[in-house]
Amino acid sequence: MKVTDHLKTAKDTLFSFEILPPLKGKGIQSIFDGIDPLMDFKPKFVNVTYHREEFLYKERENGLLEKIAIRKRPGTVGICAAIMNKYTVDAVPHLICGGFSKEETENALIDLQFLGIDNVLALRGDSIKTESSFRPHNDGHEFAVDLIGQISEMNSGKYLIDDIKLEPTNFCIGAAGYPEKHFEAMNLTTDLNYLKAKVDAGAEYIVTQMFFDNQKFFAFVDACRAIGINVPILPGLKPIKTLRHISFLPKFFHIDYPEALSKELLKCKSNEDVQQVGLEWGIAQSKELMAAGVPCIHYYTMSNSEMVRSIAKEVF
Repeated sequence: MKVTDHLKTAKDTLFSFEILPPLKGKGIQSIFDGIDPLMDFKPKFVNVTYHREEFLYKERENGLLEKIAIRKRPGTVGICAAIMNKYTVDAVPHLICGGFSKEETENALIDLQFLGIDNVLALRGDSIKTESSFRPHNDGHEFAVDLIGQISEMNSGKYLIDDIKLEPTNFCIGAAGYPEKHFEAMNLTTDLNYLKAKVDAGAEYIVTQMFFDNQKFFAFVDACRAIGINVPILPGLKPIKTLRHISFLPKFFHIDYPEALSKELLKCKSNEDVQQVGLEWGIAQSKELMAAGVPCIHYYTMSNSEMVRSIAKEVF
């Protein structure tokens, strides 16, 4: 069932969450262990992130360096199939531009269609650690809007090889939104215009980057509606759990803490202190969003469901 259909038929705010694929060498049970505690809250869909390959350089006997690709986490297709086989829930794989040609993207989408997976979240993806900026595959997509365009064309029955008649796919396409703007955008206005282009290309709903200030989310939604973005917008939340998160989350995700939250975090001396502050903030933030009538609250678990479960017990 499509994410948009779940949203249309819901009587109350839905609960959903996102998981990471396990590190290479771990079994599927590690995924189930993270999902099981959250099934009490009846999620309609679960997102599965994709982490592209990384590269290292190994010196060969002749002194030259060999570039070697390594993948620390498995792909999402098999994980999504396993999740849908075990639970009564739809899996939403992330598709990214980075590292994929258009043909590889098409093949991945065909595999998803065969498995009965009809939702995808289309993202550009991050640059790899060895690159200072994002570089697309030579025959791939540079921007998420182009990836969305390819999926939309497949939904219309248009594949890369024009002279072969294939059945149209039927994917529900999600896109990412940034209440505090994408860090590469010149300003929020240009970022909103890019987002509208993704919707115009076929995105049917938006999931936001994590944020900690609900007022910024509400302003973001108003700004989207003002320029004609009328698809559902799902707020994304991430509980703060460790002392490392205090500086890491703003730095890595380019977000701000509201003053009231930062004051409490500065008092923290241990991970336990941070976890308590994060729990209380997450509960209050979720309750305010639910009171405002958001269609769904989407939680970033980072494959650790403990904090999200504690918040959901107080909210859902």
